[in-house]
Amino acid sequence: MEFKNFDANIFEHEIPVGSRLYFGNSASLKREVENIASEILTQNGFHEIVTPYFSHHQHLSVAPTQLLRFSDHANHEVSLRADSTVDVVRIVLRRLKDSEPKRWFYIQPIFKYPSSEFYQIGAELIGEKDLITSVNIAKSLFERLNLKPYLQISHIKIPHIVCELLNLPISIFEHGELEKILKQDKEWLRKLVFVNSIKDIDEILSIVPNELKEPLCEIKELASLSRYENLRIVPLYYSKMRYYDNLFFRFLSGNQILSGGGNYDIEGIKSSGFGVYTDALLENLK
Repeated sequence: MEFKNFDANIFEHEIPVGSRLYFGNSASLKREVENIASEILTQNGFHEIVTPYFSHHQHLSVAPTQLLRFSDHANHEVSLRADSTVDVVRIVLRRLKDSEPKRWFYIQPIFKYPSSEFYQIGAELIGEKDLITSVNIAKSLFERLNLKPYLQISHIKIPHIVCELLNLPISIFEHGELEKILKQDKEWLRKLVFVNSIKDIDEILSIVPNELKEPLCEIKELASLSRYENLRIVPLYYSKMRYYDNLFFRFLSGNQILSGGGNYDIEGIKSSGFGVYTDALLENLK
């Protein structure tokens, strides 16, 4: 059979757009980072888990448009793993229910549509909602690697509360449409947009609606406990990960996200966890 207009040479040496290739020094550095993370997590009482590449439940984590989907032998829809948290928690609670450790970590790739591959170090603290533990563990990894990213702290409830108070769609926050937020004729909202520090929270508490006071105080408490100099508070940040529903943090360097995590409720159990994005971390180290 003859195929016309087909350049077979492209497959001789090229790798697909969005995929990852490590060799030589970069492969050694990747392994070193993963070993250091594994050591730190083990010292903090975590056990390692490796989950399947294929999943039935990825729609609980990310938008369906991000999934690489296909059908299994029984014609059930399956997708490549685009996030690990939901699968890890469900596996631990249903298949390892008699297992004592509730702290689990994983070092494995995730995949997103159309052909993106990301390596990730993740940790889940099942039944533990004190987020400062996750912040401190991530911070200790960056200290071992001599990195000083800035810490951003947010609260996922705040965008939802603002939407309820002003009858706005949550898509405004999903898409980061700041101009639409600033158009609202509310002094407290305009000031909330520019909150950046613990001092700013103290100054705005007296004028914000009562519904916002508790989550703002929770941000303030986490920021104080972190004792981190390079800190930014961003109350209106909204994570697109579907399970995060409370306090949320990110470590960033420039425009790159090195780590992110927060509180979540899966299977009725309030938990917390975080991920370290290996590829972005390696770029900073190199």
